[in-house]
Amino acid sequence: MALGRAFSVAVCGVDGQIVEIEADIASGLPGVHMVGLPDAALHESRDRVRAAITNCKFEWPMSRLTLALSPATLPKAGSMYDLALATVVLSAHAKKSPPRLEKTVLLGELALDGRVRPVNGVLPAVLAAQRQGWPTVVVPVDNLAEASLIGGVEVFGVRTLRQLWGWLAGKRELDPRIDTPAPPSDPAADLADVVGQHQARYAIEVAAAGAHNVMMTGPPGIGKTMLAQRLPGLLPDLSQEESLEVTAIHSVAGLLAGDRPLITRPPFVAPHHTSSVVALVGGGVGMARPGAVSRAHRGVLFLDEFAEINSGALEALRTPLEDGEIFLARRDGVARYPCRFQLVLAANLCPCAPPDPRDCVCGAADRRRYRSRLSGPLLDRVDLRVEMHASRAGSFITDDGEPTAAVRERVWAARQAAEDRWRPYGFATNAEVSGALLRRRFRPGGEAMKPIQTAVDRGALSIRGMDRTVRVAWTLCDLGGRTAPNIDDVARALSFRQAGAH
Repeated sequence: MALGRAFSVAVCGVDGQIVEIEADIASGLPGVHMVGLPDAALHESRDRVRAAITNCKFEWPMSRLTLALSPATLPKAGSMYDLALATVVLSAHAKKSPPRLEKTVLLGELALDGRVRPVNGVLPAVLAAQRQGWPTVVVPVDNLAEASLIGGVEVFGVRTLRQLWGWLAGKRELDPRIDTPAPPSDPAADLADVVGQHQARYAIEVAAAGAHNVMMTGPPGIGKTMLAQRLPGLLPDLSQEESLEVTAIHSVAGLLAGDRPLITRPPFVAPHHTSSVVALVGGGVGMARPGAVSRAHRGVLFLDEFAEINSGALEALRTPLEDGEIFLARRDGVARYPCRFQLVLAANLCPCAPPDPRDCVCGAADRRRYRSRLSGPLLDRVDLRVEMHASRAGSFITDDGEPTAAVRERVWAARQAAEDRWRPYGFATNAEVSGALLRRRFRPGGEAMKPIQTAVDRGALSIRGMDRTVRVAWTLCDLGGRTAPNIDDVARALSFRQAGAH
């Protein structure tokens, strides 16, 4: 009897867990038996691993081979385990385990000729190994830039199975950690490109300053999409922790660039209006994959033509908007994905959508049905609502809107003021602050609350709507450089909330 042991990582959502892989070679008819809840892709790895071992001129054991992946109750999915499986077979067959193998986590898929192919989810896997105290991680060389983003652990890149076995034996070298270059500067679309629409431009500025959700309605071609695309340019760069969090999600989704994987700018995700519930919130067979809400984490989710989106898909946004994370239960387990994003909605006023609303041929019932696709509970989570109107021809000549750089300075100053205020309570932006904290300690005083109290008494504003209005009032206060919201801030925040309502 011969035993071998190696280690890899099982990635579930953006979390990882170390998996111990054992190989037992015993007398009996030749065959490979894999236990430990492997999925179909992992079952197929038996053939990939055997071909890679024999094509690299190693000897395959002609005996009964049992491969066990522990914890046995944890579902294992994907091809990330190939490298560890091949190494543990070679170790068991040689009846000697290289010392380096006991302290190394192995990640990678094998080609039939022994080449090591890149895999998805390397960043969360390396992060899990680092958090659990593993000193060394070996990844495919094409994933080395991604793995090098994690400090506190030694990472190496491998090209072939033979190279890895030589390194384990102390006879060859692997590719060392590389310095990941900064992503190229992407010139953001400028706010100065938008003609007119001063109220909508200001709403985008307020949304950027407080991380609020915003809805824009109006005739086609007046700048709704342009404004939404310019919102990320107003947002500050992601912190190091946020960058790794966002990059990990894109790593699981397989969307990272190989040479510059680190995402340092807030992402902008704009799914098509025919997207399903799974496309928006995530899902799939086996282990759930991240959806648009998670790919937009720490950035902007733009839903154009929201009145055309399936109502079930829109309603699925309620929990992500409220909680900032989503749990997706599928056959192979429950995946957790963070999804704290800014929601930007845009739609025409009616199905026929003429350039001039006075030319509309839709009936009143058709218009109501078209705009009612956004339910009351979901609309209650939208802080800023703007109804846009067509610009006059003279705007193309006389309008000289502020560029993004000028607006960004005010936004960043307001964000800094909010962060300084909320830091002792564990929040960073006005939109994140809990309603309980607002009501107990940061409620506008005196006459400032009267407009909100009147709206609540009339049934025009829910308690959640009241909290969200106060958050917007604090953002307007920060943009104005004041220390507390006044009655004008509260009234303007309330007007933003009531504009464009059904």
